[in-house]
Amino acid sequence: MCLVADAGTVGVNWGRVANDLPSPAAVVQLLKQHGIAQVKLYDTEPAVLRALAGSGIKVVVALPNEQLAAAARRPSYALAWVRRNVAAYYPATQIQGIAVGNEVFATAANVTAQLVPAMINVHAALARLNMDKAVKVSSPVALSALANSYPPSAGVFKEELAQSVMKPMLDFLARTGSDLMVNCYPFFAYADNAGVISLDYALFRPNAGELDSGSGLKYYSLLDAQLDAVFAAVGRLGSYNGVHVVVSETGWPSKGDAKEVGAGAANAAAYNGNLVRRVLSRNAGTPRRPDADVDVYLFALFNENQKPGPTSERNYGVFYPNQQKVYDVEFVLGAGGGSVGGAGGLGWQDNGGGNAPPVSGAGGGVVRAAATPGSAWCVANAMAGEARLQAALDYACGPGDADCKGIQPGAACFEPNTMVAHASYAFNDYYQRKGRSIGTCDFAGAAYVVNQAPKMGKCELPSTV
Repeated sequence: MCLVADAGTVGVNWGRVANDLPSPAAVVQLLKQHGIAQVKLYDTEPAVLRALAGSGIKVVVALPNEQLAAAARRPSYALAWVRRNVAAYYPATQIQGIAVGNEVFATAANVTAQLVPAMINVHAALARLNMDKAVKVSSPVALSALANSYPPSAGVFKEELAQSVMKPMLDFLARTGSDLMVNCYPFFAYADNAGVISLDYALFRPNAGELDSGSGLKYYSLLDAQLDAVFAAVGRLGSYNGVHVVVSETGWPSKGDAKEVGAGAANAAAYNGNLVRRVLSRNAGTPRRPDADVDVYLFALFNENQKPGPTSERNYGVFYPNQQKVYDVEFVLGAGGGSVGGAGGLGWQDNGGGNAPPVSGAGGGVVRAAATPGSAWCVANAMAGEARLQAALDYACGPGDADCKGIQPGAACFEPNTMVAHASYAFNDYYQRKGRSIGTCDFAGAAYVVNQAPKMGKCELPSTV
């Protein structure tokens, strides 16, 4: 097992259920401007695929639910579809995957039985065209495919799906080296259970954690719990540890109806920003699979004004149609997160308090961070694990020259005597001494910035030094 997982990648879902979106060419420029190197589409619109040609952006296209039955019944239909919608654009357009259907069990249950046969026929078409090694086939599965997801160790697929669909799908994914795509939305779980689920737990912020009594594992993130419920359900069907998991949709709405508790721009910024930081900082593993390099596609690129349903459905976008950001979040990490190296793959660089230049990030994107205005503190990321926190704490209190006298035995901030509390004290002192400059609160994903005063027992962390 690796101490530190490989960095995952972050992409975005490019939906187009709107009448006010920029031209495909303008969108591609927007993607490149913000270092977004992967997109997932919901169709194979020619104008979009042509605009992506030569961009270097990796693309997942989709065979819509309404074409599933035909693709399952007739291999010739699947071959013609692949020729027309994939081979015709490849390799100028870097299509790397085909999503066969979308949340079929939840939105098109009448074709559930045809899903895996359609995937097999599409893959066979790719093989006939010698494209099966470069272009993989999967199908996004909604979390509602689980009959039980709490606690995570009790995760299990619905009885009507487990043996008839999910096991054959997992066999196919394992055989073809393809990913399991899962759509996960902690927002829905939080909005429906705000009285019992902590908002901090849903947004990757410091929290007390939730113990899974079945496994003994502790969770500090609702998304981790959802993913591990999927992993548990998969494990009940066989040994599929080699199947890589992609979070094919996840996000948080910047606006919602009155009953949609938690919807808002600040929470959306926190969810997406903290998730991006986790994935790109080699810290995307879950308690059940700590060495996993989970890739994610945020939902969505734009607010889409023609989507039906509650207000939230039209407000998942990171950008408005005028290409301005809905909230100030990068698809990126802090620039001072450090080069990877040293013991356990951990390393940091001191930017000397200056403005660090952008550096290359996972997936070829640009890594940068915006300076934090107003009050700000640097706190430990409990999900990084004690080994990584200890290494970062040693750096901060040693070569980093943070003043760590306050967390020595008998000192004012020794209590609470926990790794997270002591690391937060040291990280914050380092961050404040460096003038809160870009990159000085990251420690390879072991820390992040918050804008509300952290609660550390009777110890107050200063917002200045």
